[in-house]
Amino acid sequence: MKKMFDLSSRVALVTGCSGGLGVQMAKALARQGADLVIIARRYEKLLEVQKEIETEYGVQVMPVQCDITDTAAVEKTVDAALGRFGKIDIVVNNAGTGAVTPAEDITDEQFMNEVQIDLFGTFRVARAVAKKTMIPNGYGRVVNIASMYGLVGNKVAPASPYHAAKGGVVNLTRALAAEWGRHGITVNTICPGYFMTPLTRETLTSEYFVNYAKTVIPMERYGEEGELDSAVVFLAAEESRYVTGVALPVDGGYTCV
Repeated sequence: MKKMFDLSSRVALVTGCSGGLGVQMAKALARQGADLVIIARRYEKLLEVQKEIETEYGVQVMPVQCDITDTAAVEKTVDAALGRFGKIDIVVNNAGTGAVTPAEDITDEQFMNEVQIDLFGTFRVARAVAKKTMIPNGYGRVVNIASMYGLVGNKVAPASPYHAAKGGVVNLTRALAAEWGRHGITVNTICPGYFMTPLTRETLTSEYFVNYAKTVIPMERYGEEGELDSAVVFLAAEESRYVTGVALPVDGGYTCV
């Protein structure tokens, strides 16, 4: 009998997979048997991730250097993945950035960069994969990584472009879910709370922020490595075929108070 959430026949493409949460989620999918296409701008980091995952989980891993703000590069990456594996069943749109600056001081360039990567980049990848393989195959699982800041504002770390872009990802998810459901494609988004990554470490380890987190997070701590795994595996699984258009916070309760 096939075990629930077995992904051994699936191919997953994960963006932003040179470190941090992207690698954690890629490992979660590999643990369930999925072969991987891992993409990021830093190819040397991808090679390290490839070796680590192939050694630990015995799946096939294809690293591809790709800037998701470049439409031609995204199209070429998807074509290369299809040339290797013949299909892409799962996409995890994880690549992102975050500028922390008071709104009144944000430049046009900062705002547009955030939107280009977090929102438009997510759309570029989803569009290419859906058109080239998911819609023709009548099957797909798109998992967008937004943020709890895509659901609420905040008073401690001014990041209005990030809020705007991630809020856009949340509603882009709903729009694509509504449009592609008839093709057997589910589109959902995970909204992580505070997780320690290279991008967040400096902020989260400050004394002020540690005390702040204990006040505003019901579980009184940051997310730990592996605590996104169950969410991404659930939304990537064949068994979750009737779950679509959902924004799932994994935030220790931050958005419930």
